[in-house]
Amino acid sequence: QVQLGESGGGLVQAGGSLRLSCAASGRLFSVNSMGWYRQAPGKQRELVAYITPGGSTTYADSVKGRFTISRDNAKNTVYLQMNSLKPEETGVYYCSANIFAIRDGRPSRNDYWGQGTQVTVSS
Repeated sequence: QVQLGESGGGLVQAGGSLRLSCAASGRLFSVNSMGWYRQAPGKQRELVAYITPGGSTTYADSVKGRFTISRDNAKNTVYLQMNSLKPEETGVYYCSANIFAIRDGRPSRNDYWGQGTQVTVSS
């Protein structure tokens, strides 16, 4: 069974930095795009950044120049380096990945989600 395990959240002061990690594990064949989303209290989940296996990246306008997404394909792991954090970026950060694996007894490609990690930015 495929799982995404996140780590690296926590409490940081405004202007500080955090690095999130997310590793895909289980019986998988390949990992396609990986990304990070966040959900602030009372708001919808939104895309922060995603990265293709080849390293092409896309960022939300609000984080460009401050956040960097990267991945280690050999470890099926994606990272999010967050600098100059703002209080409004407080929320739960979720890892997502499109993974080719055995599911319901047959190989298929599906989107998987991590359990989320809390990021709190104090003012």
